[in-house]
Amino acid sequence: MRDLTTLVDAPRVEETGSTFAENAALKAVAISESFPELVLADDSGLAVDALNGEPGVYSARFAGEDATDAQNRSKLIGLLKTLSAGEFPGRFRCEMVLASKGEIQSSFSGTVEGIVVPFERGDQGFGYDSMFIPAGYSETFAELPSEIKNRLSHRARALAQVVAFLQNAENSK
Repeated sequence: MRDLTTLVDAPRVEETGSTFAENAALKAVAISESFPELVLADDSGLAVDALNGEPGVYSARFAGEDATDAQNRSKLIGLLKTLSAGEFPGRFRCEMVLASKGEIQSSFSGTVEGIVVPFERGDQGFGYDSMFIPAGYSETFAELPSEIKNRLSHRARALAQVVAFLQNAENSK
């Protein structure tokens, strides 16, 4: 298994899709056209119900194209504080797409439901982890031990589907 950074001349793929699935597909297809093996790409982010799903596909660039995680959280906190609630239903979403030779082989989804709070708690993780409390827990992702967060995460859920798909494909041979 190789990571995109090891591919010389890998195309830079713009995330122009309006959904996580579209962005993951754009990346997987484009990279698989110039790479002879299976390619797995993802797009992930946070969706807050009270903000009509924002930051959504703009999660990594919510406060601007070159924004830091801290700037993105600050913008989200500012928006949430203008609303009357103290907690906001939301979810982390991950869409993964497996492609080969420019063709999509399959797609996978992972979601973790929870509450988004308009402040930060905890110093682990990245992105919006310090503002997200997964359902069934009282700690943010940034406060939970990494083994719990990684087991619950939207990416882990999508990746479990990828593994099952590949194992099934291997067993079918």
